[in-house]
This record gives sequence, structure tokens and C-alpha cells, in this order.
Amino acid sequence: MKVILLGDVKALGKKGDVVEVAEGYARNFLLPRSLASEANKGALAAHADQKRANEKKEAQQLSDAKDLADKIEQTKLAVKAKAGGNGKLFGAVTNADVADAIRDALSVAVDKHKIEIKSQIKALGAYPVEVKLHKNVVAKATINVVAS
Repeated sequence: MKVILLGDVKALGKKGDVVEVAEGYARNFLLPRSLASEANKGALAAHADQKRANEKKEAQQLSDAKDLADKIEQTKLAVKAKAGGNGKLFGAVTNADVADAIRDALSVAVDKHKIEIKSQIKALGAYPVEVKLHKNVVAKATINVVAS
């Protein structure tokens, strides 16, 4: 019996896969637990339409992420922080500060959890950061920490 998986099933497949299973397994386990639906003609057509829509949406998100990565890499980002006379900061520059700098420069909100700083920033200067915009797109930028 062919079924369309509605969720990930261990040793069977991932959500959206069309698999062939024993009829008893489908009727007694998969269907009652809403882990799968029967793969009839209408369900397969709807599944194909949904798959095409998801692929189109994913392609659009990837394109948007690449465009944003280019903008971030070309923009000079500056973070203002309080510093002492010797150039050391009072505290450190955080991911949230970098996200605010990107928002101020490009008017685009970036999640602070997607920003990766290699080492703590505790002095004035230029530092590399990475912004993970998509599972396949990482923007590498340099932020300049200046005294406020």
C-alpha cells in the first residue's frame, strides 16, 4: 500500500515522502496515529502541488538571502561602544549590538542568534563576523568598533 508520510517516521522516511508499506502496518499503525495518509490519485496530485510550492518558496528564500548577504558584505558596519583611554571597552560588543548595526545600516532585521563572532570583542578596531542568513548562505562582514 502506498502512503504519504505526514511526519518523520524512523526507519521509513521523512515528512512528505511517498513510500510503499504493508497494508496492516498502514491501517493499524500509520493511519490511526496520523503519521501518514493514503496515497490515492487526489492526494498524490495535492502532494505534488505542495512540493512544487515549497520548492518555489525555498528558491525565493535562497535568492533573498544571497541578495542580503551581498548587501551586508558591501556595507561598512560600525558599532559604537564606550571605551577607556587605552582603547579597551567597558564591557564587550555582543551579537545584539551587531544586529542593531545591521538594522541601522540596511533597515533589515537580522536575528541576533544567527550572528557568529569568533572571539569576544573588548577593544576598539575592526573585527570579522559571520551572519547565517540561510542554511546555504553565510555573509562575512567586518564591523568597526568605534568609541562613542
